[in-house]
Amino acid sequence: MTFVARHGLWSDEQQEAARRLRNLVEEKNLEVIRLAFPDQHGILRGKTLIAAEALASLESGCAITTTMLAKDTSHRTVFPVFTKGGGFGMSEMEGAADVLMVPDPTTFRVLPWAPTTGWLLCDLHFADGKPVPFATRQIYRNVLSELARRGYDYVAGLEVEFHVFKLDDSRMAPEDAGQPGQPPSVSLLSHGYQYLTEQRFDQMEPALEIFRRDILALGLPLRSVEVEFGPSQCEFTFQPRKGLEPADNMVLFRSAIKQIARRHGYHATFMCRPKLPNVFASGWHLHQSLVARDSGVNAFMATETDEALSPFGRGFLAGLLAHARASTVFTTPTINGYKRYRSYSLAPDRAIWGRDNRGVMIRVLGGPGDPATRLENRIGEPAANPYLYMASQILSGLDGVDRALDPGPSADTPYEAKAALLPKSLREAVFALSDDPFFREKFGAQLVDYYVHIKNAEIERFQAEVSDWEHREYFEMF
Repeated sequence: MTFVARHGLWSDEQQEAARRLRNLVEEKNLEVIRLAFPDQHGILRGKTLIAAEALASLESGCAITTTMLAKDTSHRTVFPVFTKGGGFGMSEMEGAADVLMVPDPTTFRVLPWAPTTGWLLCDLHFADGKPVPFATRQIYRNVLSELARRGYDYVAGLEVEFHVFKLDDSRMAPEDAGQPGQPPSVSLLSHGYQYLTEQRFDQMEPALEIFRRDILALGLPLRSVEVEFGPSQCEFTFQPRKGLEPADNMVLFRSAIKQIARRHGYHATFMCRPKLPNVFASGWHLHQSLVARDSGVNAFMATETDEALSPFGRGFLAGLLAHARASTVFTTPTINGYKRYRSYSLAPDRAIWGRDNRGVMIRVLGGPGDPATRLENRIGEPAANPYLYMASQILSGLDGVDRALDPGPSADTPYEAKAALLPKSLREAVFALSDDPFFREKFGAQLVDYYVHIKNAEIERFQAEVSDWEHREYFEMF
């Protein structure tokens, strides 16, 4: 009996998808298949197997070291994996032991930029079949299952900004290596600041068209390709999808864009605010709603003519605001991302909502009888782990519904309204998460402590560096 069968890991849909997958591998003469899982940062890690070996691993799993779950954003292992419990308090994580990547056959794709290569998204399991508790795709799936038990599906549409540059020097000299290595030298594809002009779009179109073709060939539900306000900045938006799919799409989209860009002499980055002159920060706006599983009716849609949302929707909105500070570490998980929260900009600086107002944190779109009614959370950065981002939204919103919280009135002047300010730094966000018992209860203390440990490791490395600002400010004066 296979590992998958022994532990009942696949649904009927996945069993059928596995049968189709095997046929496709043969029909398309695929040579290799990449097995990947989204790590704690939402970055894809995994192994590339010869096609026959990958098919043999479909139901038995493929081993990968647990240290993949112990790394910060510099790829440093920040847990003492060779001590008792491996720094996790779990014998399964000791000594850089293996876990199994178990493919999800429903995610199978052939990569358009590598036409003899298949791709599969995987879930992580211990040898006894139990899910690895730090695997964020499984964490999100658990939240979706609880939501389904309450009779709802989560629907999310993605609106993702990022930068694309011409790659001038990839910095591949031996002395450029490190953790992290030297970033590449780049030049602009457009000067920016002509927001949504056709001229700027046409300047960037040669690169954007390469991306568009391959993203559609992957089967991602692309809706629009736009030039953004900043130099060499663009935005891709995606049609709404249910459940796991929008999160899976986000990790595949980011990885695909970076790979496609590099193959064509470009550098794409989802870093929020690159250190380049005149740059403009990138955000990830998450459009979200809940629909009833039995009827498909949007639970946020108002029926009263003078209301923007249903009572259920108002409670969900209030929950997002109530837990905004503690959830920021999931929506904005990098030190750099906090440079985006600026007053009187197109990014929020406090936990406030408004009707069709781009200065608020939660922008309410739709109205009475509109089945497209949704909450656009404008807080996120494009580097966020989508599984943690979306899971934190669902948990926060449902808490607002359960406690019948009131979000208050719409903010017409969002940068002047009295409301809780968003954290000004990753350290402040980590403190907010640590101090909030809500996520500790919902995600579990084990996951929260794990995530805080990784984020603190990044913060401590940052604090140890002397910045250009400090050198200019103090070197001559003192």
